Amino acid sequence: MASSSAREVACKALVAWRRNRAFADAILHQELLETCLSASDRGFATELFYGVLRNLTLLDFIIGEVRDGSLDATSRDLLRLGLYQIFRLATPAHAAVFETVALAQRRNRAVVNGVLRAAIRRKDELQRSLDHQPLAVRKSHPPFLIERWSRNFGESAAQALCEWNNLPPPIYARVNELKISRAAFLSRQGDNAQEGRTPGFVRLSNLPNEALQGGECYIQDPSTAMACQLLAPQPGERILDACAAPGGKTALLAEMMRNRGQIVACDRDAARLTTLQANAARLGLEIVTATAQDWSLPVDVNTGSLLAQPFDRILVDAPCSNTGVMRRRIDVRWRLTARDFDRRQAIQLMILRNIISLLKPDGVLVYGTCSLEPEENEKVSEIVTTEHPFLHLEEQRALRPFRDAIDGAFAVKFRRR
Repeated sequence: MASSSAREVACKALVAWRRNRAFADAILHQELLETCLSASDRGFATELFYGVLRNLTLLDFIIGEVRDGSLDATSRDLLRLGLYQIFRLATPAHAAVFETVALAQRRNRAVVNGVLRAAIRRKDELQRSLDHQPLAVRKSHPPFLIERWSRNFGESAAQALCEWNNLPPPIYARVNELKISRAAFLSRQGDNAQEGRTPGFVRLSNLPNEALQGGECYIQDPSTAMACQLLAPQPGERILDACAAPGGKTALLAEMMRNRGQIVACDRDAARLTTLQANAARLGLEIVTATAQDWSLPVDVNTGSLLAQPFDRILVDAPCSNTGVMRRRIDVRWRLTARDFDRRQAIQLMILRNIISLLKPDGVLVYGTCSLEPEENEKVSEIVTTEHPFLHLEEQRALRPFRDAIDGAFAVKFRRR
């Protein structure tokens, strides 16, 4: 295992993210696996990497104001890293410059040093200039997202949403009451845990590793409970969790059913199903059966298939744009394009069309996303009810970060008549 500094790990992660465009979480996880850092240094590397991604446009604006001429991509990554420390952290300026320059290739050190020192000299001037830049620069969001949010929610809500997305997310966990009561969990955790606003969820100061390993809790945002609450599964029922991995909602459903009945948990990704099965075992879920299922293909309803018999209730936690959880999925803003929402809607409708026939008469179907976008939410709901008039829309809910101070989510409940 290599010995690296926190800044070096963050820089390697930034370079890998730029080159490969893999998910930021996966890149950082891999970089941390390959080096030996203390807990505090791991935290600093994480802060640097995610902090740069949250402030990408702002940092590039500063570079453009200070540097005339071209820059190679790796030097730009280093400058972003150094400028983030200078403009957004309490890192002493001399330390930010020295440590950043040390990471540069010898031929690029003079440029990196010069840009950072010029930015320090002009810091007050640059900060004043930043205050007058468009929201897309100040809060580092693509203009097309700000425009659509302003159109859909209003300008003040769009600004509040950008500010929310740039906040470090708190740690929430759902207490697994199949193994421990909430009161007992809070007592064991002491000052590390506080009761959350959503029943069953607690806010944590630090990861409770022993409790996690013992299955007493599961790291999960309270917004994820909304779709499960709408589904309202009962003990003894047969439930389909159609897009289940990694299993957070599956576990909540099993707890609501008091581990009585059957949950068929599906996902198209075998590796994610393996994670779901491991989570289910650790959490003590005795009623969950996991199976691979690609909902873009015809459903196997032959005798012996787990899908052969209809379900009392079906949860479709659909793949989506994730615009409601951008403070947790930090690089999502840089992945999306204006056409992605219609593309995702097509996938979401395909999943629903293939699943609806599996619902019993008088059965309940809940469709949910962690998106804020009408194309993926209300529009999908409208199309489903138009195409399937035997489905009655009973209830629809939405969580908005700028209104509810919680991650964004959408859920709609249908009943088959």
